[in-house]
Amino acid sequence: MANLSARLALVSALSLGMLALASGCATSSPSAGRDGSQATASGVRQAFDPMFDGAWAGDAICYGPHRDGQGPGTPDQPTAENIAEDARIMAKSWRFVRMYGVGDATEHFLQAIEREKLPLKLFMGVWIAPEAEFDKDGKLVRVLDENIRLNNEQVAGAIRLANKYPKHIAAIGVGNETQVFWSTYRTASDVLIKHIRAVKAGVPHPVTTCDSYEFWLTPESVTIAKELDFAAVHIYAMWNKQQLEDAIVWSRTKLAEVQAKHPNMQFVITELGWATDRGMNGYQAEGIVGKWGEGPQETFFRTWRDYARTHKIPYFWFQAFDEKWKGGTEPNEVEKHWGVYFSNRKPKQVMQHELPRDASTKH
Repeated sequence: MANLSARLALVSALSLGMLALASGCATSSPSAGRDGSQATASGVRQAFDPMFDGAWAGDAICYGPHRDGQGPGTPDQPTAENIAEDARIMAKSWRFVRMYGVGDATEHFLQAIEREKLPLKLFMGVWIAPEAEFDKDGKLVRVLDENIRLNNEQVAGAIRLANKYPKHIAAIGVGNETQVFWSTYRTASDVLIKHIRAVKAGVPHPVTTCDSYEFWLTPESVTIAKELDFAAVHIYAMWNKQQLEDAIVWSRTKLAEVQAKHPNMQFVITELGWATDRGMNGYQAEGIVGKWGEGPQETFFRTWRDYARTHKIPYFWFQAFDEKWKGGTEPNEVEKHWGVYFSNRKPKQVMQHELPRDASTKH
């Protein structure tokens, strides 16, 4: 056990040092944040800026690029033209797009923005997986070498793309739901912090980690928050046994609770949405009690959007397009149906009624 622990610590230290050297930057020293708080090892905090060309554009969208028959690791992957088509669709209604990891699709997206001069900025994701396995008593069982390699590739790739396309990057999210208790890919907090610091050392953009509201209400979240420029929170009324008519108030309440826990932090909602179908197996069968379908989705979408615009709350709707690879084998599995477009890129009801952004009322 001791040898494995020492090995994991050595790999972590070497990875951080190599990434800092590769970026030509040193990890910054602690200093007071703009709000007077201490941003440990991350320097002065940078806010997420929801403005685009002088207008508030904080109603944003999450994006997964996989089409029917595709998924992470499948032989068939989205092409550059697939990604460019998606970017053109999303540019009609949004200005900020969130992606979840660094790969060919990420670079294709940035290339499309630059080549076609699309009015979009990317909230780039860095996918982080657990780097070690522990037993029920918290003792180290084994180091996950492949995940260490993949995590380091994600960090290095994000630094490269952020510096290659700096004006097209709005922010970088290191890790997605890696800390919340129910996550199937929980990662040790020191591992996450290591990668957050490495990204911050190599880019000029604001850096965060994206996690559920449950995590941001824990004492442990205070340590992570000190490393971040802003906090990114996921709030799902539909997953939390809320009826449609109660969903907006519940979402507002959870946002207020995490803000009260971290009064000196800017919070951006990086996932919030309403699905159009639901399966009958697993937690979705009991945890989703609100009406699902295109009508309820449109109601929640428009009510939340109007509230967020009025109060200038930046948020990313989950998500742009349905992705059939997600969830279980049931065709109506809820994970497949969060998009406001079907997987064939045809608009659902809410987008059939949506004006292009430039034709909407300025706000």
